[in-house]
Amino acid sequence: MQRYDFFLYFCNLKKQTNMSLVIGFEAKRAFKNNTGLGNYSRMLICGLADAHQDVRCFLYSPDMNGEYRSFFSGYANISTRMPTGFDKNMPNLWRSCGVSMHLKGDKVDIFHGLSHELPHGIPGSIKKVVTMHDLIVWRYPQYYSLFDRVAHRVKQRHSCKNADLVVAISEQTKRDLVDMMHIPEEKIRVIYQSCDPMFWRPIDTASIQRARKDYHLPEKYVVCVGTIEERKNQANVVRAMAEVPEDVHLVIVGRPHGRYINEVNAAIRKNKLQDRVRIVSNAEFEDFPALYAGALTSVYVSQFEGFGIPILESMCCDTPVVTSNVSSMPEAGGDAALYVDPNNVSEIAKQITSVVTNPDLRSKLVEKGRAQREKFTQEKIIGDFYALYRSLVPEESDE
Repeated sequence: MQRYDFFLYFCNLKKQTNMSLVIGFEAKRAFKNNTGLGNYSRMLICGLADAHQDVRCFLYSPDMNGEYRSFFSGYANISTRMPTGFDKNMPNLWRSCGVSMHLKGDKVDIFHGLSHELPHGIPGSIKKVVTMHDLIVWRYPQYYSLFDRVAHRVKQRHSCKNADLVVAISEQTKRDLVDMMHIPEEKIRVIYQSCDPMFWRPIDTASIQRARKDYHLPEKYVVCVGTIEERKNQANVVRAMAEVPEDVHLVIVGRPHGRYINEVNAAIRKNKLQDRVRIVSNAEFEDFPALYAGALTSVYVSQFEGFGIPILESMCCDTPVVTSNVSSMPEAGGDAALYVDPNNVSEIAKQITSVVTNPDLRSKLVEKGRAQREKFTQEKIIGDFYALYRSLVPEESDE
């Protein structure tokens, strides 16, 4: 190699080294959760690693489910860390404190807690980011046991106090952070969520028909996706179906959480809707796009959400949305959704009926949804996060 060529090679190598950015992620839910927090974690980690080869990601988790581990195995710039030796006997302690002992050895520049938490003892030289999805434990403490209520609040206070930047997934969450936890506004950045890339892909008729057959679905149905729990408000959707045309059915897709399923079943029996309401608690995640796409409309009338990911999933599947007029739902839906008071059963029924009986309205909502969903593309979200990370650890000069 000639001297001039070697000089160019050395400069290019130095540039690549300077551009390197090492990010550690608290990744428990990336390996464990098949719902919102898990999907958020996997989308961000994989999207960042794919779009920015100058980024190296370390994933710290006390346990790594084989199914979700495969999401990361194809990336040369993603590494995983689990407790070893004696730490394996105390995974929760390792996650809360032990992780910090690995960060300097891995030369981490930024540590990002993806779901409300940062471990204790992170070295001061490492920048700290935490994502806050919602403050539901503060707004609705009745949904939590006393232990969970105290534990979540303590962890959230610690994380927000010690973070260099707090990411809120909506303006609603930002307002709650300022109003309820008194986090300085200048410390908060709003970066919305995206949804799993599979929702953005075209859905063919064969997939819709296969899902209809596999889950024994009727020809005309509305879909309600989400964990079956009090906050998600499925019982009021059931009650509303008594006022919706009888040839339209309701398909609830979600796993029961706690005793709320009893209230949902009671509402089904009381309104004599046993033949018109189907609960699908075992749906495969990869079938969700087809379940949305086969529906006349999606109904998501939660009492409160940090963002409301089923709204975006619906729009990505060209399915109109009826959702709540509270908290962050109008941020997600924009002018592409119909809004209701989640406690007004007749209002819910009226908006469902207006969509299922009016093809022109459905078409207009689908077109508006295609425009609205562009605010939440993975490319935009990943770009926003990369800019945030670079604001904390700027690129070094090539000179």
